[in-house]
Amino acid sequence: MASTVDVKDLQGATVGSIDLPDEWFGGEVKVHVMHQVVTAQLAAARQGTHKTKTRGEVAGGGAKPWRQKGTGRARQGSIRSPQWVGGGVAHGRTPSDWSQRVNKKMKRSALRSALADRVNNELVTVVRGLEFASPRTKDAVTALGALGLAEGKVLVVLADKHAGTLLSLRNLERVHTLTVDQLNTYDVLNSDAVVIDEAAIELIGTGRLAGQSTEEVSQ
Repeated sequence: MASTVDVKDLQGATVGSIDLPDEWFGGEVKVHVMHQVVTAQLAAARQGTHKTKTRGEVAGGGAKPWRQKGTGRARQGSIRSPQWVGGGVAHGRTPSDWSQRVNKKMKRSALRSALADRVNNELVTVVRGLEFASPRTKDAVTALGALGLAEGKVLVVLADKHAGTLLSLRNLERVHTLTVDQLNTYDVLNSDAVVIDEAAIELIGTGRLAGQSTEEVSQ
């Protein structure tokens, strides 16, 4: 059964209602699928560029520091051995790829579960005309307050890359803004409330923004 939620404007007034599509906001909340997808998403975000030099990669150390016998000191072959200051690192870290493969069906299932969880807990707010004519952080703060979202982490999902809206929201540390084609499981679960532009509802899962055609996305 479709979930029906009120549609509000930026002043917090109810201006209508909308049936959220079951494809994205209904069904069972699959915790294990969300966990697997979020784990893979965080793993893929790791740079993996850590690198240490072995004794063969450190410059210098070609000459034996002293003769093998007769000095009373332990024999040494190079000043770039791991036991020397400035020497190479034994068994050091090398670049790694931490990414995990997750298929498209699982990603869609996880996103659906995350959105369904937020709807079930009444944490989804749909806003009509979610746009600010000019960049002004004060207007964004006022609008969030009117929507009852003065505190906590807020995820804002826009239908397109509207410059005035993006610039108005970007200075708010507790607000994370995405366009609908960037919507993902981790950001939904990492928020205390989800604000969605009414025009973005029908675009979820299509990979398109408002005004874009399927041909434009495939290019």
